[in-house]
Amino acid sequence: MKVISRTVWVLSLVSFFTDISSEMLYPVMPLYLKSIGFSVVLIGVLEGFAEATAGLSKGYFGKLSDVQGKRLPFVQLGYALSAISKPMMAVLTWPWWIFSARTIDRLGKGVRTGARDALLAGEAPGRSRGEVFGFHRTMDTFGAALGPTLALVFLYLNPGSYHMLFYLAFIPGVAGVLGTLAIKEKKINIVRKKAVSFFSFIRYLPTSSAAYKKLLSGLLVFTLFNSSDVFLLLMLKHHGISDTMLIGMYIFYNLIFAVFAYPLGKVADNIGLKKMFIAGLAFFSIVYFGMAYFKDQEMFFVLFFLYGVYAACTEGVSKAWISNTCKKEDMATAIGTYEAFRSIATLLASSLAGLIWFYVSPKATFITTAVAVSLLIIYFINIEEVHSSADHT
Repeated sequence: MKVISRTVWVLSLVSFFTDISSEMLYPVMPLYLKSIGFSVVLIGVLEGFAEATAGLSKGYFGKLSDVQGKRLPFVQLGYALSAISKPMMAVLTWPWWIFSARTIDRLGKGVRTGARDALLAGEAPGRSRGEVFGFHRTMDTFGAALGPTLALVFLYLNPGSYHMLFYLAFIPGVAGVLGTLAIKEKKINIVRKKAVSFFSFIRYLPTSSAAYKKLLSGLLVFTLFNSSDVFLLLMLKHHGISDTMLIGMYIFYNLIFAVFAYPLGKVADNIGLKKMFIAGLAFFSIVYFGMAYFKDQEMFFVLFFLYGVYAACTEGVSKAWISNTCKKEDMATAIGTYEAFRSIATLLASSLAGLIWFYVSPKATFITTAVAVSLLIIYFINIEEVHSSADHT
């Protein structure tokens, strides 16, 4: 049976174009904000607020998608909001306007994530969700690698032209939105019309399966020790790596992630999602131990290669595993709830890493994370994996 359906292809292409749009701006966002008068503190507040908005809204809109029995409207609205936010950033430079534009961008991600992932899971026949999510991550991440590459080339030819870059980023964003018009949604039979409050997704936890609770607990503990990738880049700077090489390594990581996500997703379906995820955690620990002890540029490339493999082993696989622990009609809620709590855990993780970095040492930050994740592997080894949402009640 054909695993990668037309809907999976279209959703993956939509993510590809949207990530080109978003990642074109990722390396230059701090530079642009500084150029229009934002302080480092204000940049931090802006990004923290935007990410918190995205994370918490994933839970709400995931729940709303399940209650309304619809996926596609949330997908279309979410991608449209992210696309329109790009030129908004360049039109005016007032702080409240920039806050609004950045929040709209992240809100778009919150609106679409749970519904989109539920659509992907619904397209996966039998034990093939690892392959489906892996394919989506491959396309998504190729966009994440191409975006900053295009930005670097443009800024090399047009130094300081940040405003024009925001307008150019709107083009692939619109391509992604237009792609959503080609998606045909399968009818969801169970529709429960009732009011949904912003934090109503939290009420899903007591009613969720034991498998979901155990998996969610492990994933959130991992997130608490998995700080922002910014710390990896800061460690490179700490060891004297140039800005150009640093961005090159970031692109290299995304390319490795993209190349391996689909094949490793297929392998995960054959050997078990749990085994693949644990392998990813092992790679993660190796990378963090390596970042603590190695100082050679060549070794950093090896570590970023392994970091790309880690991401390919875990990102799509974790979504596929979550979708196997919940009922079909609760899928967007289950994924959205995970994403909401993960956003909070991510903020805490980066704060913890920053404190250890500042008060102890950069090396201690990476050793602490590596040891914690190594111990967490034992927890995941003892989790019983369910293979589809039909395996539990």
